[in-house]
Amino acid sequence: MQKNNSMIKDALILFVITIISGLCLGLVYQITLIPIKNAEQKAKQEAYKKVFTAAAAFEEDSALTQALADYTAEGAVLEEVMAAKDASGNELGYVMTLIGTEGYGGEIKMSVGVDATGAITGLEVLSMSETAGLGAKCTSEEFRGQFVGINADEITVVKGEAGGNEIAAISGATVTSNAVTKAVNAGLSFLKAYAGK
Repeated sequence: MQKNNSMIKDALILFVITIISGLCLGLVYQITLIPIKNAEQKAKQEAYKKVFTAAAAFEEDSALTQALADYTAEGAVLEEVMAAKDASGNELGYVMTLIGTEGYGGEIKMSVGVDATGAITGLEVLSMSETAGLGAKCTSEEFRGQFVGINADEITVVKGEAGGNEIAAISGATVTSNAVTKAVNAGLSFLKAYAGK
């Protein structure tokens, strides 16, 4: 009988400790949630500014946000589209948050700017898990810079020298190059269909 009481007492103590630990963990999560979201939003705004340097502000376009909810693309997810505006509120183009879902190491999240003529103004990789020294080179200016100025319906990846609407693949990381390009193409296709760019 004494042994059973001891086991019940130990189980109750363990249960109370588990409940208190769980509540503490939940409290810490709630306390850090807002600062984490604010930091993510700040990073996104900084990326938008990098990919569309001429813009003074980025605002939601309700029509495009609505269209985005129904839009699907193979190998890509379009997460957000914002109108890029100058200091007077004139629309200069768009910035998009895109996710290439077919990267070698998983998803590649990026921001892309597109001006009013449909030309790409910049590309910034926000997050990725590609192989260091290979696919991770998608964050390099040498790779990202190839997209700037392209105004085409579709961008293709080639091995070797690129021209026109082509991007030179990262040596040893064609999968990564294709994933980034597929996401950018999905974004360009969306803007052409819904924003007339």
